Formats: sequence, structure tokens, C-alpha cells
Amino acid sequence: MALAVDVALKRGAFSLEAAFESGPGLTALFGRSGSGKSTLIHLIAGLARPDRGRIVVGGETLLDTSARVSVPVHRRRIACVFQEARLLPHLSVRGNLGYGRFFAGRRTGSAADIAPVVEMLGIGHLLDRRPAGLSGGETQRVAIGRALLAKPRLLLMDEPLAALDEARKAEILPYIERLRDEAGIPIVYVSHAVAEVARLASTVVVLEDGRVAAAGPADAILRRAEILPAHEAEVGALLDMVVEDHDASGGVTRLTGAAGRLVVPHLDRPVGSPVRVRLPARDVLVATQMPVGLSARNVLPGRITALSPFGEAVMVEIACGEVSVAARLTRASARDIGLVPGLAVYAIVKSVALDPAGVGTGRRTLEI
Repeated sequence: MALAVDVALKRGAFSLEAAFESGPGLTALFGRSGSGKSTLIHLIAGLARPDRGRIVVGGETLLDTSARVSVPVHRRRIACVFQEARLLPHLSVRGNLGYGRFFAGRRTGSAADIAPVVEMLGIGHLLDRRPAGLSGGETQRVAIGRALLAKPRLLLMDEPLAALDEARKAEILPYIERLRDEAGIPIVYVSHAVAEVARLASTVVVLEDGRVAAAGPADAILRRAEILPAHEAEVGALLDMVVEDHDASGGVTRLTGAAGRLVVPHLDRPVGSPVRVRLPARDVLVATQMPVGLSARNVLPGRITALSPFGEAVMVEIACGEVSVAARLTRASARDIGLVPGLAVYAIVKSVALDPAGVGTGRRTLEI
């Protein structure tokens, strides 16, 4: 199901002019605080009206100011999950989930109705609790379940993890990944955290001062330092890979993908499981000759496709097989080893740099 947005809004000193299109999966609206992310979410949901605009979801026009079309909020079939879960405190978890079914046109929700969502989000043991007895991560999972049970055509998530500590974020991220892959509805997800976006997004829309600075596939956007200057240290490549095998005695897992093979600390993932590796440019070394006597286990042969000055550094784009890897070097280093476009090089990454706690399941993120 496709989403097409083209809206403009001016409120005081702030103006928003944003246009983008996205398909199935999770589209991340990424940018600094005040860039217009939440405003754009409110416009899509119908909680605010633009001065001018057109919004189309799955071929149905929800808003077209030039044609005087504006579908009311309650008929848009768009569900929202905000930073605050906004559960009804006097109802149990089961009651809150049933409230979602009410908006789907069914006033009660049987156990059979809610079972798939309960299983997906791992909240079966919470059904008889009240919201006051839930942790932050549990509360957000229930809020997501309530939204799904409203049977939306589009799910909007406005920084749903912003109020959670790192432990609770780690708890809920796998459920959002599963939601992305199994719920069968497009998701628009607001965040200003690169790690979240890299782990979850298939499409990234970067907002800067109310304008779309860039939009496209996550792997292409997140390695462009010029459009992510505030997140320079986290710019890098995303590599979709598969678990090839495990070396129990060595405590490592071998992955394979279009870039070649990587060795990482042991992952508790079955052989054949897909994963996504996030490879920050700051952690990639570049050699002009095949290294020997080196402790780093990951050496990816490639060819330089571009060098882009960025402040005191240089971003080096390296084509490794069918994918691109980025390395951030000082200008002096790039000059001294003679890096130029077209040169055959080796991208080097230490296996131990990977944090297994940040690894998701399915098409997800390993951070090296």
C-alpha cells in the first residue's frame, strides 16, 4: 500500500513544505527536534489541516485541498501511537485492547479476535493488569496492540520510544520489527535516533527546518554525511546479510551477503536467519594492499567510487560486491595512502566492535 504526501503549512515563524512517497514497510521521518516531524504526522492523521495539500493512502485520497476533499479523522482508518501510551487507566489491558476493536466496528473483542496481536506483541501475561502496573515498554506494546486492533490502513508512530530508557527500548524494538514484517500495513515512524532508524526503516525521509532534505532507501540515505551533519559519527552503511554458520569454540558467527563475509561475536540466531548489519563509517579502516598479520577478521575487497570532503574528514565510498561501504578518514590519511576514485582497496572492520545486544531479528541491524 502506497502513501503519497504533499502538504504545506505556516504557523507563526514556522513553515512546513513536505512532499514524499513511500511503499510497504516502515518509513522513518528523521530529523532534529523542531524539524517538523510531528507536525507532518498530525497532518497525515487529520489532527491538523494544512494550508495546502494532498494525502493519498492506498489509492484513496484522504485530503485534496484544491478539490475540497477532506475525509474526517474517524473515517481515515489511520491509527496513531504517541510517546505517551494514553491507555485508559480504569480498564485492564484486555479492556484497552477491546477499545481498539470498538474503532474497527466491533464493540467487543473475543479472545480469538485479539489472539494474533497478543501473540505478536508478547502481552498475553498482561491481559488482566491495569496500566498502572505496567512497565514503560509493556505500556507501549499494549498501545501498539490497541492501535492494530482498530484495523488501520496506516499506522503512525510518533517517537514511541522517546520516553523509555535504553533497557526498555531494547525490550520493545524486536516487537516493532515483528510488527513491520508481519502486520501487513505501512508504518510511518518518527525518530531523531540514527540507531532506531537504521534498525527499523526501509525508507527514510529526512526533514530539516520544515523541508524534505532527502528521501530514499535507508541504506542510501544513512551513509550520506552531508545530509546528516548532526549525526556525523553515526553515518555508515547498512548491509543485509544471512547467518552462515557458528563457530562455538571461537565464540563467533559468520555472516554472508552481497558485500562478502563478516565474522561477528556469537549471535543466538539460527543458520539462515537474515540480519542487517549497521557499519558506521568511523569504524572502517582502508588499506591499499591485502593486510597480513592483522587481528581484524573482516576484510572486504572493493573499489573506491567517491571521496567527499566533510569538515576535516573525508568520506570514502567503497563498492564491495553489489553494495557500498563508507569509511571516514582524516584528509591526511586519505592523501598519504593515495586514495582516488577507481582505486582497488580493502575495507577492514574488527569483529569485536559488534555489540550483540543491539542485534535484531529478521531484516535487522547488527552494529559493528
